Amino acid sequence: MGESNYDREEVFSKKVRAGKRTYFFDVKKSSTSRGEDFYITITESKKRYEDGGYVKHKIFLYKEDFNKFSEAFTETVNYVKSDLMPEYDFDEFTNKDYDND
Repeated sequence: MGESNYDREEVFSKKVRAGKRTYFFDVKKSSTSRGEDFYITITESKKRYEDGGYVKHKIFLYKEDFNKFSEAFTETVNYVKSDLMPEYDFDEFTNKDYDND
């Protein structure tokens, strides 16, 4: 029973507030018969105003996919920035405080 808590131990977390959404990047540790392993969860959380609850979407990213995911994500963001929206100021919202949203 106590092992289930250990199976999903959070070892690192980064929260990104983005307007009406919050993103969580969490590193979790799992224990297997072969030892410790780590994976990342990416969660988008958006508040439902009708009942005050939250809608959450979660992606599990495993170590064998880190490089492929990172490369594809970077390539996709760079494509939008350079090819689709080269005039847009993507730094406009950097470091803004969205706590009051």
